[in-house]
Amino acid sequence: MTETLRFFPAISDIPAARWDALAGPQPCLRHAYLAALEDTGCVGPTTGWRPQHATLWDDDTLVAAMPLYEKQHSWGEYVFDWAWAEAYARHGLDYYPKWLSAIPFTPIPGRRLLGIDRSARARLLQQVLAWVEAGGHGSIHWLFPTEDDAALMRDCGLLLRHGVQFHWHNAGYADFEAFLAALTRDKRKKIRQERRRVVDAGITFEWRDGHALGAGDLAFFHHCYRLTYAQRRSTPYLSHDFFAALVHAQPASVRLLTASRDGTPVACAWFLVDESTLYGRYWGAVEAVSCLHFETCYYQAIDYAIRHGLTRFEGGAQGEHKLSRGLRSVPTCSAHWIRDPRFRDAIDDHLARERHGVALYLDELDERTPFRPAP
Repeated sequence: MTETLRFFPAISDIPAARWDALAGPQPCLRHAYLAALEDTGCVGPTTGWRPQHATLWDDDTLVAAMPLYEKQHSWGEYVFDWAWAEAYARHGLDYYPKWLSAIPFTPIPGRRLLGIDRSARARLLQQVLAWVEAGGHGSIHWLFPTEDDAALMRDCGLLLRHGVQFHWHNAGYADFEAFLAALTRDKRKKIRQERRRVVDAGITFEWRDGHALGAGDLAFFHHCYRLTYAQRRSTPYLSHDFFAALVHAQPASVRLLTASRDGTPVACAWFLVDESTLYGRYWGAVEAVSCLHFETCYYQAIDYAIRHGLTRFEGGAQGEHKLSRGLRSVPTCSAHWIRDPRFRDAIDDHLARERHGVALYLDELDERTPFRPAP
């Protein structure tokens, strides 16, 4: 076997069928998703995300791959290392550029090491680490890997950082009422009250997949998407062209939920879906309606997952308010290689204390579960 490590400055330079054969069903890992980011300019050298995707080849066979970017900042990552960069700056050192394996602007956990088997993934990781070290690069990071990927990274001496997200898991519920029956009385009552407010406001909902979306639907969604960022006084990462490109290239993975009153749209939410999971991504509204956010982003999504036999709904990063609405806390992970031993030791110490704090936080969240005790 003669294996070669090769880097590609554009995902389009890698045959889509070969990448997707390794990537699996998760929409954000698919070739079309990464290509849409690059082709529409949301990702590229001028954005601080320079693609340099790592691949391992056995002659002409792609045996392993990972999305990889050279970063000039830490925006759009959802694992915050700004304090690390500030510490470097205080000592007159450059933290950037850094290398990052992640799905841009997306905190969805998943595979970061793609391969024909575990051994191929491990070899790719080892060769990329050797390349980073030989090239004199300061750091490389993997965000939201699977537990198995994280285990490979830990075995290679990477520093692990823990975090928390909130996901909903399907316990085989027959319908939304069966899900509510699993909750405590107070939580059931609260959810029913919140849903009633939306009904009383005259709001109705419609789910559509990418095949059924027109130009007007995308224009309204992107307007709502931009409004959400404007309310937070920030700038959206993704353009209208990106969403249009994704709908064109990957329509089966797109779901748009539109909330209307008397036939006029007032809000919408953008989801992705695969064979087992619904992923909540973005939402926005053109007017304020009591509890509309909870209904659009959580209750309708849970109901959709139950009706379609999905096993999980991921509600995105952060947000303890999701706990009382039937989502459960789950641990997440990132992995980090730091060249400078002084900073590596300091970060290692910090992460050990942070992991302890995250474990305590998860225990606290488990005690606040909205579900009734099992008989």
